[in-house]
Amino acid sequence: MFIRDAWYVGAWSHELDTTSMMSRRLLGDNVLFFRTTGGSIAAIRDRCSHRFAPLSMGRREGDCVRCMYHGLVFDADGKCVEEPGRKGVSPNTDVRSYPTVERYKQVWIWMGDPAKADASLIPDCHYQDDPAWASIPAYIHYKADYRLILDNLLDFSHLTYVHENTLGGSATIAHIRPKVERNGDTVRLTRWYLGEPGIAPYLNGFGTFEGPVDRWHIYELHIPGNVFLMDSGSAPAGSGAPEGRRVDEAMQFRATQIVTPEDEQNSHFFWSYAHNFNIGDEDFTRKLAARIAEGFEEDRLMIEAQQDEVNRSPNDKMAFIIADNGLALGRRIIDERLAAEQVAAG
Repeated sequence: MFIRDAWYVGAWSHELDTTSMMSRRLLGDNVLFFRTTGGSIAAIRDRCSHRFAPLSMGRREGDCVRCMYHGLVFDADGKCVEEPGRKGVSPNTDVRSYPTVERYKQVWIWMGDPAKADASLIPDCHYQDDPAWASIPAYIHYKADYRLILDNLLDFSHLTYVHENTLGGSATIAHIRPKVERNGDTVRLTRWYLGEPGIAPYLNGFGTFEGPVDRWHIYELHIPGNVFLMDSGSAPAGSGAPEGRRVDEAMQFRATQIVTPEDEQNSHFFWSYAHNFNIGDEDFTRKLAARIAEGFEEDRLMIEAQQDEVNRSPNDKMAFIIADNGLALGRRIIDERLAAEQVAAG
């Protein structure tokens, strides 16, 4: 069900410090994260090799973790370095460690074969730490299969209905057919809504211009890793945005939404919504994030209700409509990658 040879986001950088530990379930594995005194990120299996007690119930001792059941000590690489009552340690006492990279204010973790962990495969999320853009790191926990969340992200026709008074605000969105493209394991969708009477409801009071609007959503889903990157915005109608001209009055955003499966029924949703105007106005950044969060809460309620119905009738098939072209392509790529990993595993 999960593509394992991939970089996933396991945490925001600010969640980890040099004194504490954090356990998070990823792809069904309980992983213990901590930041060493040198600042690097350690990620080891949150399970003592001895009697399977959670190491997160243990304690930090410098750059090591002591299991508080029988006292075994593990270093940042998962190697058992101390066994009480014995000189040296018993065989087979090490625990699994995972490759990590800290980038774009996030901790990325490779859940598959460590030999394949190439950091260059991490998608470009630089808007999260680019000084020309401002955003706030955020997190939502979903009680839902990660694929239902990806379906939602690949079908913006729902903005007309789920987000009628927040992120959407236009009947046009549901009627526009996006341009759907595939580039390797990436799905790209392009949507333009030209000559709209006004900006989306979530931007009310934030407008940088008046009059008709050209709106756009240009977004990519990078599979595996489930990294959704979006270029969106609003510009004065007829000012040239579809041709690539972004005038100074344009309100531009770069959204980063990353879905990491927790297990078959739960998911982690890491997101930020960067803007390139009103830079330095922290109050504006907070207010904008709060309005986006309101819209995302609408998504969460809908998707979790959807998951509940899926659980009630797991063998029933969903109908396919014309708006599903993007999400169907996303599902196809996931299935292809899962099949390829199964073949490779023999």
